[in-house]
Amino acid sequence: MKLNILAFAAHPDDVELACSGTLAKHAEMGELVGIIDLTKGEMGTRGTPEQRLDEAATSADILGLKVRENLGFDDVFFKNDLAHQTEIVKKIRQYQPDIILANAISDRHPDHGRASELISESVFLAGLKKFETTDDQGNTQAAYRPNKVYHYIQSWPITPDFVVDVSEQWEKKMKSIKAFDSQFYKQGSDEPETYISSPRFMKMIEARAMEFGQIVGVDYAEGFTVERYLGVKDLNGLI
Repeated sequence: MKLNILAFAAHPDDVELACSGTLAKHAEMGELVGIIDLTKGEMGTRGTPEQRLDEAATSADILGLKVRENLGFDDVFFKNDLAHQTEIVKKIRQYQPDIILANAISDRHPDHGRASELISESVFLAGLKKFETTDDQGNTQAAYRPNKVYHYIQSWPITPDFVVDVSEQWEKKMKSIKAFDSQFYKQGSDEPETYISSPRFMKMIEARAMEFGQIVGVDYAEGFTVERYLGVKDLNGLI
């Protein structure tokens, strides 16, 4: 299955918090969209890996994803090395996405910036004919490199290179976030409070989307950074 957009994430819920509105929008447009989570988030304070997998599947249904996979890398301890790069190259060649979305280039959680570098370098390797990989059936995979790699914005404030209007998808985005019931604020819960389980964190997510939206004259928007200059065919395509 060839995908239009493939988003990679260090942890389940990274994509939901940062750019699920954009994915939902493209799915509604009839495009084929997927997420590959690198880890199960097993080092997280709240919930279990099994819960995270179930929550990710629920969110995938909400967003209309065609693919949701988990590579099972070690949470916190995965590296940007040949072994991990090879597994990601296999997925890029398998799904041949037009666009790849990756973690923020830097963030409070070290996994995010490391995943960002890991995905970027894997995209380059995926286009090298002499970097050989095989699929699950042992068939040689053809080299493939997508034209576009964008990085979503997470906890730390980063000035976006462009924003996507997700006003019509906002409720769906919030529903996909709340699918991760084990991770976020729930009144009366006896789970320990974490950085993302505080009610303040969810207010920050909305405030940032409103700020990005206000800049371009819409209610809510999600921001992205680029690895190389953006080009437009003409000026009529801008909001």
